[in-house]
Order: sequence, then C-alpha cells, then structure tokens
Amino acid sequence: MATTSTDDEIFDAEFLDRLRALFLRLRKRRQLKKKGIQNTPASGFTREFKDFRHYTPRDDYRAIDWRLYARLDRLFIRLYEEIQEFHIHVVTDTSASMGEPFSEKRNTALKLTVALSYLGLVGQHRVSVYEMGEKISDPLPPMKGQGNIQRIIDHARRLEFTGTTNLERCFKDFQPSRQRYGIIFVISDLYGQGIEEAREAIRHASGWPGEVHFIQVFHPWEEKPDLEGEIQLFDVETKEQRRLWFTPKDKIRYEENYRKFVEGIEQACQDRHIDFQPWRTDFPFEEVFLELLSRGSALASGH
Repeated sequence: MATTSTDDEIFDAEFLDRLRALFLRLRKRRQLKKKGIQNTPASGFTREFKDFRHYTPRDDYRAIDWRLYARLDRLFIRLYEEIQEFHIHVVTDTSASMGEPFSEKRNTALKLTVALSYLGLVGQHRVSVYEMGEKISDPLPPMKGQGNIQRIIDHARRLEFTGTTNLERCFKDFQPSRQRYGIIFVISDLYGQGIEEAREAIRHASGWPGEVHFIQVFHPWEEKPDLEGEIQLFDVETKEQRRLWFTPKDKIRYEENYRKFVEGIEQACQDRHIDFQPWRTDFPFEEVFLELLSRGSALASGH
C-alpha cells in the first residue's frame, strides 16, 4: 500500500511548528504551576543554570562567578536548578488493524509517536521508540537532544503496519530501563487475539518501572458501525473471512460489547494505577494531546 502522500501530509511543513506551539503552551502551564526545584526520588539529575544573585557571607564562596566579578567588580553567585532526566519510552502498535481499513488510526499513531518523542527531546530527556506486533522491538538506540527529531520522523515514515498483535507476550517481555525514571506511552487499539487478552496483558504492564500510559486509538466506525444486512467480515490481521446477516439487534449488541470492552480496559488500568486515554481519530489532535499530558504525566511537569 503506497503511503508517501499520506506521510507527507502528516509530517508537512507546519507539523513541527504545531509541536513547538504545543511545547510552549505546556511550558507556560508549568511556569504558572511550578517554581523552584522539582523533587523526585528517581536517579538521573542534571544541573541547569537558572540565574545570578548577589553574594552574601552565608553563601558558599565556590559559587562565586569570578568572570562576572572581573567585569563588574561585584560579587555574584550562579544559581542552578536540579533537573530530573526521564527516559521516555514510546511503544507504537504496528499491527495490521492499526493501518486497515482505517488509515486514520495509523496517522494518529504516527503523530503521537513523533509528538511524544519531540516533547521528550526538547525537554532534554532520553527517548526510546519501539514497534509492537508479535513482539516489541527497538530498532533505534535511545536518543537525546532536539536534533534527533528528524531521525524519529524518518523512522516513523518507514513503519509498516502489518501482521498480528500478541499483547500478552509483548507486555510480559517488555523491560524498560531502570536507570532513569521511566515514562511509558503505549499507542495501540488494544485489539488482541481475544476480548480478554488486553486486560490480562495490562497485569504485566503494571510491573513496568515508572509511569505508564495507555492510549487506545480507535475509529468512530469501530465504536458504532454503519452496517446492516448481509455482510462479509475480513480480519486484516489473521486474514479470516466470515459471511453473516447483520440485523439492527446485532448492531445494538455489538455496540454494547464494544463499550464493555473499552470499559473493561479502563477498569483494568485503573485497578493497576495506569493512566488510560481513549483517542477517537476524529478528535482534535492538539487539544487531546494537551489533555493527555495534563492528566498528571511527569513529562508535562518536567523541565
């Protein structure tokens, strides 16, 4: 399936400008909510210059800026802020159901992958990106620094959405680094091989070190399908086909089961203290992205 034109549309000339605007909006929110040093028990701190202040006898003389003294003939000390370095893990479901039949799911997943990575890079955190299907793989090494955003965009362009998802195996085997406080974002429709698989897989995710977020990407049609009469269903992952007669009662039953499926995942996340964000592909991206990060993520409150 050709994707070049779609990718050019996703990562157009205005895309990074919109991400920068989002970053500035988040930074303004932080400045209103937080002043001083961020306290956290996790390791991985760096010191960042914050300001100058006049020297007093109570201050450590080693903090004096002697170059400034040479210019101004007055004593000043340099103030620093201790900044927590996070390790941002972005796990993107690249199974076939994320790409077909609704390419909007794929596009949303790619935007989220790049946006979360961008926010981590401009915040001077380490960023790792992963592909999730039958297993979780990390084709790129951990990155740090805003200059790496193009590498992530190029990587996103190359992603192929094919095959099946083994949620339980992926979540059981995934081992995020414990060297720095981790913030883990899973971007997926959470469609496994059975309706209970996602809830069981979440049990494994509760053991990951750090802060965990599940973003369930779905198309409005999947929630409320416009179907009636004789239809033929085709599973894009397993390639199975089934012909059936779909009545209005079947439609009501389907919608009820889908609602229970989503509520079950949300409850499982809540029980395990995992943040859950349903994301319909027709939602306005920037507003929902801000809502996601405003739900308590350390990525939004960090430097």
